[in-house]
Amino acid sequence: VQLQASGGGLVQAGGSLRLSCAASGRPFSTYDMGWFRQVPGKEREFVGRINWSGRNTYYIDSVKGRFTISRDNAKNTVFLQMNSLKPEDTAVYYCAASIVGGDFSYWGQGTQVTVSS
Repeated sequence: VQLQASGGGLVQAGGSLRLSCAASGRPFSTYDMGWFRQVPGKEREFVGRINWSGRNTYYIDSVKGRFTISRDNAKNTVFLQMNSLKPEDTAVYYCAASIVGGDFSYWGQGTQVTVSS
């Protein structure tokens, strides 16, 4: 599975960004997808996930109500819609894939999100 994340950038606090992650190499609907983020000097942090069908999602508390993960299996793409962004959301964001029921084993290259105050 190859993953390519895009859509990062610089945005003011309170603004929005939508990240995309395009997948190739395996039928997209056979794996769950997740988003993670990492700040230099800190461990990678899990942000949320969506199951293979798109019916089930899960988010960490700090992004609940602000971030939404969705997917388009026909386009082999998963999205992370980020609203009401805060400076503490600044990080490199990564998408990841797990074969249903497994660990996140496949990773994209990351896209930088910077939120200015």
